[in-house]
Amino acid sequence: MRITRVATAVLAVGLAAGMLSACSSGDSTGGGGSGIVNAWAGEPQNPLIPTNTSENQGGRVVDALFAGLVSYDSDGGVNNEVAESIETTDGKNFTVKLKDGWTFTDGTPVTAASFVDAWNYGALSTNAQLQASFFDPIQGYDEVAAENPTAQTMSGLKVVDDSTFTIELKQPESAFPDRLGFAAYYPLPAVAYQDMAAFGENPIGNGPYMMSGPGAWQHNVRIDTVVNPDYNGNRKPKNAGVDFVMYNSLDTAYTDLLAGNVDVLDQVPPSAVTTFETDLPGRTVNQPSATIETFTIPGRLPHFSGEEGTLRRQAISMAINRDQITQQIYNNTRTPALDFTSPAIEGWSDSLVGNSNLKYDPEAAKRLWAQADAIAPWSGSFEIAYNGDGGHKEWVDATANNIRNTLGIDAKGKEYPTFAQIRTDATNRTIPSAFRSGWQGDYPQQYGFLAQNYQTGGSSNDGDYSNPEFDRLLRASAGEVDPGKAQDLLNQAQEVLLHDLPAVPTWYRNAASGWSENVSNVVIDWKGIPMYSDIEKN
Repeated sequence: MRITRVATAVLAVGLAAGMLSACSSGDSTGGGGSGIVNAWAGEPQNPLIPTNTSENQGGRVVDALFAGLVSYDSDGGVNNEVAESIETTDGKNFTVKLKDGWTFTDGTPVTAASFVDAWNYGALSTNAQLQASFFDPIQGYDEVAAENPTAQTMSGLKVVDDSTFTIELKQPESAFPDRLGFAAYYPLPAVAYQDMAAFGENPIGNGPYMMSGPGAWQHNVRIDTVVNPDYNGNRKPKNAGVDFVMYNSLDTAYTDLLAGNVDVLDQVPPSAVTTFETDLPGRTVNQPSATIETFTIPGRLPHFSGEEGTLRRQAISMAINRDQITQQIYNNTRTPALDFTSPAIEGWSDSLVGNSNLKYDPEAAKRLWAQADAIAPWSGSFEIAYNGDGGHKEWVDATANNIRNTLGIDAKGKEYPTFAQIRTDATNRTIPSAFRSGWQGDYPQQYGFLAQNYQTGGSSNDGDYSNPEFDRLLRASAGEVDPGKAQDLLNQAQEVLLHDLPAVPTWYRNAASGWSENVSNVVIDWKGIPMYSDIEKN
């Protein structure tokens, strides 16, 4: 997912990210009608094109507007949605059959070509889609993804008829079908290709909700959706629509939640972590979610390439007192990280070789920093860029203080006003410092946390990390049919990351969420996002 979306990550995946200009329900900007759920959100980085939406704020809207071959329930279970079946005999060649009756909200049918054309569009390098690398497992991806593509479509995708298409992968990957509920794999209607940028401003999907009309996306204010009356999938709405309301401060959003102007807030601000459960009696959760928070230190920065850079990353990581920060700032709604994935995902381990690099050890940090200085003396300051609208100032200041006190260098935060701004600079490689990152699961597999963020050319590999041994182990794990062997290979891949630290894992984020008295039946899913379709307006 996504940069959180991590980000979805942010997942991911950036995590708990952009809230822009605050407004309340029923004001002159529109929205807030009878039965409409007012949900906290933020300004998406880009137009709402599924293959170009790689962050949490745009991702939650795209997920409301579209339906894929499969969908995920609140616990991460996988269920066929648009797909009638996805069958294989060898784990490499798949036949997909679609259910009858699916249409886009412009009335056109959802066909096999709706998927195949959308995936080919997303993979083609000249379209510059941020989610392109999700198609890497498919045969022919390398040809269309090259800087100068030698093909326009992936040879591994074939339309058989209106309701059937086939997928050929580069290697057997039996877990591949379970990834197909993620946004990168959503279908697109034919009208999208007439003007993709315009389509992204007012997308036409096939999901449980649709845009409320022209101008439904008021930039930096809100995105208004209503129920798609023709939707008959797994997420049948129990409300009349969702208005995604944007805020420039988590504290302001929380105040509006207490006042009943916002119905659901999926991450309370640091200022409320000790009080939200009493402020909102019976209307909160504090549960694990498939989300990790990190900060990325690109190898392109001075002093962070080669052996010197590895030593400095390790030193910086070991200078951070994660236990203290998660207790004092987050009241244990965060858990110190021990890997690059999440304890909420099957396969997680607290005993990977190298996870000592994620544990507070100021004396070891000083030794490592001195070893790096012997290669090239340190100069300048160490900055961590973050978005000021996402509740990150407190932890960045605390982390910088740890680094400054332990290593004796100038360390500080660098604030960007909004999530959309920092994501744009991260995407464009124009941030001249470390920057906050993170990931929220796109699908319930550890592979999703690692592939897009750290494989060479990964869609969210904003630090441009590249290690052939990591790439080899990751690909081998995906192709291994024995689950135990696959997990062992994945663990080995993580151990490469724990040594190199292309990003510094800080903590896993609980879903510390709350809702107003105006709604009921609120469920926060496995990745920390409300199940919007289940929410009932009282």
